[in-house]
Amino acid sequence: MNVAALAPYRGVRVLVLGGDGFIGRWVARLLTAAGAEVHVSVLDHAAAEPVLAAWEVEATVHRADLTDPTVLATLLGAVEPALVINAVGYGVAPAEKRAENLALAEAINRDLPRRLVEALAEHPAPAGWHGRRLVHVGSILEYGNIGGHLPETAAAAPFGVYGLTKHAGTEAVRQAAMARGVPALTARICQVYGPGEHPGRLLPLLLAAQQTGTLPVLSRGTQRKDFTYVEETAEGLLRLGLTAGVPGEIVNLASGRLTAVAEFIREAAQLLQLPPAIVRLENPLPDNELAHDEVCNDRLRELTAWVPGLDIRGGLRRTLAFGARPFSRG
Repeated sequence: MNVAALAPYRGVRVLVLGGDGFIGRWVARLLTAAGAEVHVSVLDHAAAEPVLAAWEVEATVHRADLTDPTVLATLLGAVEPALVINAVGYGVAPAEKRAENLALAEAINRDLPRRLVEALAEHPAPAGWHGRRLVHVGSILEYGNIGGHLPETAAAAPFGVYGLTKHAGTEAVRQAAMARGVPALTARICQVYGPGEHPGRLLPLLLAAQQTGTLPVLSRGTQRKDFTYVEETAEGLLRLGLTAGVPGEIVNLASGRLTAVAEFIREAAQLLQLPPAIVRLENPLPDNELAHDEVCNDRLRELTAWVPGLDIRGGLRRTLAFGARPFSRG
């Protein structure tokens, strides 16, 4: 983390929705290090406590079911944050993919972002705060399989419950922010990896194999992704929170580099010293994998004078150095 870049957060009240989730806990960790007044929302207070402690988060914890509009309004009224980071989402965890709940996906991915903008319009920014009021965490999957460099102005063609509802949420933020004049922004994140990732995803499977000596047969891994270390993703969200720009704008939070999944697996297997015999890349590629060129991050660079710079090996080394801590709940 660039400490100086986040110094403006010292003493600033920031609310992180989903503060015990994979992304949210890292945002809260960096805010704590920056000296912010951190508030986090969680679904299960008891389950969140060990996670927040392991990530060295110092925050006021609010138990909140954000699908309830009255709960959101009460929370914002009680906290009165300068900035809200919305790191709540549905459909990334493998369990959520296996048993999709359309109603819950719509409530969390589509409706919550709109209600956030509308509620923030009723709560003016504190004196002296000139950054964004909302940084909403979007997804590169919102673009769908349109190819190219995925500039933020591209016409999206999302598919699947997750892609469609996340895109609907981004559009809701854009329209509501423009209509109400709220300085909100959607940051579309890419293939985020690192400590706290959901069990069943690629890196946790590889980490588990170090202990068990077994690994499921994986795909051939020819698909290329913009792998971004989670701490850099969190830093990018906070850097964007300090910027000014068009209400409702969209920014790709991307490194601009593509790495084949097979190369990521090879790097991890080498660092973890996995037996070559258990690393089998034989399965067909998953359905509907995105195929695109290097993700355009010009707007991110323009706004922040920064882009994620850590390479795969560096991110994997940081993951191992971070040690065994609780996996993500959100």
